Amino acid sequence: MNRQLDWCAPQPVQAIAPGVYWLPGAADTAALMAQVDAISAQAPFRHFAVKGGKTMSVANTNCGALGWTSSAQGYRYTAHDPLSGQPWPVMPPLFSSLANRWAAAAGFGGFESDACLINRYAGAAQLGLHRDSDEHDFSQPIVSVSMGCSAVFLLGGLRRSDALARLLLHDGDVLVWGGPARLRFHGVRAPQADAVGVQAQRFNLTFRKAG
Repeated sequence: MNRQLDWCAPQPVQAIAPGVYWLPGAADTAALMAQVDAISAQAPFRHFAVKGGKTMSVANTNCGALGWTSSAQGYRYTAHDPLSGQPWPVMPPLFSSLANRWAAAAGFGGFESDACLINRYAGAAQLGLHRDSDEHDFSQPIVSVSMGCSAVFLLGGLRRSDALARLLLHDGDVLVWGGPARLRFHGVRAPQADAVGVQAQRFNLTFRKAG
């Protein structure tokens, strides 16, 4: 695959596994971060609990019609922020339009995201192996955008025990996976500080069709 991205940096789309596509440097992260700041002012970042009662090291918030939430009882999507009882912030048009275009560039036309999970990785925060399986329609891809410090993305297989591939993602990189890769396990290592003495911090936007 060698589809050109005519609205961003001139790097081509790269197929790194069946159904998994890397769009290096595709995102204008300054524009996206301005929207993240506005979203988090309405729905602050928080550390969800997970099954078993532990607290995630990664902080989360959401925008869109649905938001991903977690508790000791399990994972689910909700239309309202459980902290405020209010609907999640509306997804900015910039988010939805770019997610649609990035998905189309990777061969997944017609993607319309109704949920954007925003993760904040600070210091040693990382995300263990998991797969995105709380959505209703697995025919729709996942679109993931990296912002801030670099971090290693772990790409596994359809079984948790499968071998892992490692991809170092930088600010502005976009990953899209779907089709045969839609339910592959994946995770993220702690971000890498850009300078000595500065706390590493990374943000990630994950667009899904949840409803």
